[in-house]
Amino acid sequence: MKKLLVIPLLALCSSLFAQKFQFGLKGGVNISNFSGLNWENADTKARVGFLGGAFINFMLGDNFSITPEALFSSQGAKVSQAGNEQNLKVSYVSVPVLAKYRFNGGFYIEAGPQVSFKVNENTDNLPIDAFARNLDLAIDAGLGYHSDMGLGIGARYVAGLSKVGDFDSGTFDPDFKNDVAQIFVFYTLFNNRK
Repeated sequence: MKKLLVIPLLALCSSLFAQKFQFGLKGGVNISNFSGLNWENADTKARVGFLGGAFINFMLGDNFSITPEALFSSQGAKVSQAGNEQNLKVSYVSVPVLAKYRFNGGFYIEAGPQVSFKVNENTDNLPIDAFARNLDLAIDAGLGYHSDMGLGIGARYVAGLSKVGDFDSGTFDPDFKNDVAQIFVFYTLFNNRK
């Protein structure tokens, strides 16, 4: 009986170790803003921030893969109100899990959900104790090019699904969302296993 259980277990383990994958590092820029910001006499401008981290690309066939990532993402916006401009910065550790389809020429498209955890905020002396919630949910979609030698470039749009604000103020409405465009370069290892 034990031998009958060992055979399927060995088959499962060998298939996991034979899984085709790539490990990669990426870095780039975020161009972020707040969508739905409804503060009296306030205008928002995009803020440029840093994006960087690592990912694993699990290959499921020749063209399809699932890619979980762990990224540091500096986001926010510049808000002008009554002649004063405030640089509102929120830093997250973002974990997108993307379904990716790679065409035969190296170009790819990707999409999937993302969860982000706040690690820091700088609200430029805004009279609010806590500006952003600790958890942010989003949906990602992007495209790019990945060469056979492992070097690649990509662009992605991150549309916030949950409200950012974590405050109760009669002056400021907390119901606004993150809106981020990302441009990045990346490099993968184990390209012979793709």
